Amino acid sequence: MSADPSARLAGETPPHSADRLPHGAPRPPRGAQGPLGRGPGAVEVRRSTRRRRTVSAYREGDRTIVLIPARMSEAEEQRWVRVMLDKLAAQESKRMLGDAELAARAEWLSEQYLGGRARPVSVRWVTNQNTRWGSCTPSEGSIRLSHRLQGMPEYVVDYVLVHELAHLLVPGHGPRFWRLLESYPRTERARGYLEGVVAAGRLPHLSPAPAEWTPADWTPPE
Repeated sequence: MSADPSARLAGETPPHSADRLPHGAPRPPRGAQGPLGRGPGAVEVRRSTRRRRTVSAYREGDRTIVLIPARMSEAEEQRWVRVMLDKLAAQESKRMLGDAELAARAEWLSEQYLGGRARPVSVRWVTNQNTRWGSCTPSEGSIRLSHRLQGMPEYVVDYVLVHELAHLLVPGHGPRFWRLLESYPRTERARGYLEGVVAAGRLPHLSPAPAEWTPADWTPPE
């Protein structure tokens, strides 16, 4: 998968272009994130009149607790819940996913969304894919993910994995391929995230985030 939204999730045998849905291809529905033992289950939002600006989040067992100011509107609450879930997932992905975990994740995703039919021989991170998010060689059963995905939300890494797993079953990007991708419920959101990363990278000047904007404790702008 290419880091350029007009380019590709690549496979060398044969190369495949995947970051942009072909015209008429079905869009998968939105849905919840699949479990990995560390992914969020239920989300509990706690409002506090003593909390003025900061938004915090942490894991508590299989729940995610999000702490917000009482004055926030429902729309703001929903937006910040999404932000904090993404930030926590990115923090966990960066800390926990090595090659062994990545291979185990691919196996779980294949069972969950592809009926266990995609069985890669190897799944690993690589550092030589700066224009692709992921690639696969169906003839060898190998899948490679760009190290640039490390630290991104779990559902984004999952999308790239499912995409490459699907290419082990269908090398091209015809209707059969996109029907396989329909099974993964967060395809649209993951694609939007990656396109946003690419767009941000093309900005002439990027101001660094304030120091207090940590993965688990953000201050919403006024």
